[in-house]
Amino acid sequence: MIDSNDTQPLAPRRNRVLDALKRAERKVFTRPAPKSAKAQIEFLYTRAKKSTKALAEQLGVSSRTVQRYRAGQQTKPQKKLHAALVEETESQWQPQVRAQARERAATSSGMMVEVTAYFGFTCTGSSDDGRERTITTPISPTYAAQILQLQEAGATEEDLHPIVAEAITESYFTEWGTRADGLRADFTHVRSIDFEF
Repeated sequence: MIDSNDTQPLAPRRNRVLDALKRAERKVFTRPAPKSAKAQIEFLYTRAKKSTKALAEQLGVSSRTVQRYRAGQQTKPQKKLHAALVEETESQWQPQVRAQARERAATSSGMMVEVTAYFGFTCTGSSDDGRERTITTPISPTYAAQILQLQEAGATEEDLHPIVAEAITESYFTEWGTRADGLRADFTHVRSIDFEF
């Protein structure tokens, strides 16, 4: 349990909300992304308009390294290159499928969120002390649209926390405005978070 009175500086915050949004997008793929280094390189090479130099810069390697993987002379990337290949491939895979899922979430279906975090409250007359909770709740299309727009605009983790907290407050704590009028929940110390379109 996290002590709410803890005044120790927090460790650098990981991008848990941003990472969760990326994972949610990748769950909607209709076909698996390429897994082998050669297949990933070929896919990214095509996406880079068949520019070896552009792909090399994107991956942080030399043009010669890209050429060796394309020719099958190298097949097992080192850890850093492997991570870059997976990230770049998955972030560019099936853009239309991802766009459709985002559009549905923002206009009709919303999203589900499951989060384990420390929730604190601001409300007149509230007797509910802040504590760590695990919450699974839907997020309305209105809030889903705001979250996705912020993500697309390059928002930071700190930018996203307040809007995600508002979305959770609306659906979970105030039940769409039917109770606890004026309650505001904030969350910190996020242990885990997952979204689903």
